[in-house]
Amino acid sequence: MSMMSGAGLPAAWPERIRALARGELAPVVPRRAATVLLLRDTAPGGGPAVHMLRRRASMAFAAGAYAFPGGGVDPRDERPVRWAGPALDDWAGLLGVDPAAAQAVVCAAVRETFEESGVLLAGPDEESVVADTTGEDWEADRAALVAHDLAFADFLARRGLVLRTDLLRPCARWITPEFEERRYDTWFFLAVLPAGQRTRDVSGEADRTAWLRPAEAVAGYDRGDLTMLPPTIAVLRDLLPYDSADEAMAAGSARDLTPVIATATVDASGEIVLTWPGHDEFTRVAPGGEGR
Repeated sequence: MSMMSGAGLPAAWPERIRALARGELAPVVPRRAATVLLLRDTAPGGGPAVHMLRRRASMAFAAGAYAFPGGGVDPRDERPVRWAGPALDDWAGLLGVDPAAAQAVVCAAVRETFEESGVLLAGPDEESVVADTTGEDWEADRAALVAHDLAFADFLARRGLVLRTDLLRPCARWITPEFEERRYDTWFFLAVLPAGQRTRDVSGEADRTAWLRPAEAVAGYDRGDLTMLPPTIAVLRDLLPYDSADEAMAAGSARDLTPVIATATVDASGEIVLTWPGHDEFTRVAPGGEGR
């Protein structure tokens, strides 16, 4: 999903959209992915802040964009783990997939959060969470997970940890448009930073991390100072009404998880109109004749 900037479309999109409309482009199957908005409360009355990372300019996907910890599902994320929270069947119904896929998505959410921020939503039992993940032994495990040398299920089992799925609240689902070369089917989750843990600037994919109030991040985007993909700014706007992290979490069950995917129409003149259902701010138009 390319960046939205200005009134037009990213350079590669018009011809790919027209090729798709002509039946000459086979859509790439989207890879399942998970992203987590880590929340913490600021000073009294200041509202919640969310942990964000700026992706390195060298990244092939969303270079320079502000995002949240997250990434693609690892096939090994389907391996059995000790599970606290809603049953797998409940998660499957909530996420709109089968139980195996639901486990993989939830595990990916927790794994990627640990890999990219050092925060781990797991504990020795169903009532607790690991208090500190900053030691050298934790860092060695985190690096092994990033390198795919260690499966998440094996990491949890060796440390005797229970996955705290009850600490996650799904809040959105976005699928990359069919004409994109890199496609993801991404579930977005909310989670509160566990007591005693802190985020660390450990993601090899980011050159900056920051805790930003949603209003600050939205204002930066609206000024053009912060680059974001449509799903990122959309979920940040959804957080604007909440005065605390707990309030945002409590509203999670009411959120619509219908997948959001862009649709493009091409008229007889070749003009393209690209829209995201329910998100008019992202509508883009490419006049006829471009890339024909």
